[in-house]
Amino acid sequence: QLQLVESGGGLVQPGGSLRLSCAAAGFTLDYYVIGWFRQAPGREREGVSCISSISDGSTYYAEFVKGRFTISRDRTSNTVVLQMNSLKPEDTGVYYCAADTHMYGLEPLYDYWGQGTQVTVSS
Repeated sequence: QLQLVESGGGLVQPGGSLRLSCAAAGFTLDYYVIGWFRQAPGREREGVSCISSISDGSTYYAEFVKGRFTISRDRTSNTVVLQMNSLKPEDTGVYYCAADTHMYGLEPLYDYWGQGTQVTVSS
């Protein structure tokens, strides 16, 4: 069973940056599509970004993060990183990574999910 673990969340001021990581023990993430999602209090989970398997390597971003967030793979550490720059208060929420062998896109229909990491953007 693939288990995902997110890390890197925290409190940051508006305009600041955070680097989230998604890791898996015992499984290589190379052949999974990896998605990042977030959920703010009282709101539905929404897709942020995704990256296809290494056979393709394509990436996709929600409009509200384009130009600010970057998703990438670090194959040496078997992680997928979400670099978040120019953070805004509305980026606050719990960020989840998810994995699937077939799903690609920002619908929360992936098979495997992590427990999430809190991101708070506030002055």
